[in-house]
Amino acid sequence: MKKEKPSLSAAGVAGFRAIEAEKPEAERMFYDPYARLFVPGGIGWSISKWIIESGLYERMAPGAAAYILLRERYIDDFLKGQLVDRLEQVVMLGAGYDTRTFRIPGIEKTRVFELDESATQDRKKEKLRKVVDPVPSFVTFIPVNFNTQSLAERLQSGGYDEHAKTLFIWQGVTYFLTKEGVDRTLAFISEHSGTGSTVIFDYMYNEIFQDETRSDVKALRRASRISGESYLFGIDRGQIGPFLNQRGFEEVQNMTLEDLKQKYFTGKNAGRVVPTGIAIASAKVTKGLK
Repeated sequence: MKKEKPSLSAAGVAGFRAIEAEKPEAERMFYDPYARLFVPGGIGWSISKWIIESGLYERMAPGAAAYILLRERYIDDFLKGQLVDRLEQVVMLGAGYDTRTFRIPGIEKTRVFELDESATQDRKKEKLRKVVDPVPSFVTFIPVNFNTQSLAERLQSGGYDEHAKTLFIWQGVTYFLTKEGVDRTLAFISEHSGTGSTVIFDYMYNEIFQDETRSDVKALRRASRISGESYLFGIDRGQIGPFLNQRGFEEVQNMTLEDLKQKYFTGKNAGRVVPTGIAIASAKVTKGLK
């Protein structure tokens, strides 16, 4: 049996957040004081920083770094907006090295559930102990194999309340799942969460998988070979509304990266390139359990 290893893509994303945290307050998109914990140190970190800061990474994968920063900032802001509206639970599906549980003010007033593969989650907890010990009582870590285990069973075993108003953060995950896996997750959210519950996730357009000549597609293929995580799922451009409506959601909002660029990239960032085949969607559960 192949031994499970911590996610390389999660470490890569943490690296971008760590670099952003080192920028002056007036220039950075957000501040993550914990991201550096999850990035290997030594010469590897120095080389990675140089590749990114020199612009070499941008030439290899145009817009990829901008996408990571915009996604992080937008979901941060979405979470903050939910927290002021009587939010009771936060569920992070495929949490990776996400640190919102420890850096977003007000989240401690909710119950947080972080779900991920055990190898990645174990490494996260090990690193966090250096700065957050003991782990706050409002957070519960739940190891899960998304391919073989029931999301309902794993969450309920950790004390999840399906009648509570919940925000599901599903960042950097959907494109690694099969369509059946995506449908199962959305079905759970729509059928087992309280009134007013919402989900936010990023997704790729199907065109990403169809045009092998695109530079961003080539960059994705290279990343997939390195991380061992295959890109499998996409949604047709312009179809996110019907897609989610059919699966028990309403009030669908879709933010393209051009939308986010206009919203957040100002000053020195104004001219940055963003990819065209990725977006972030949010939606409210149509019925919800009372």
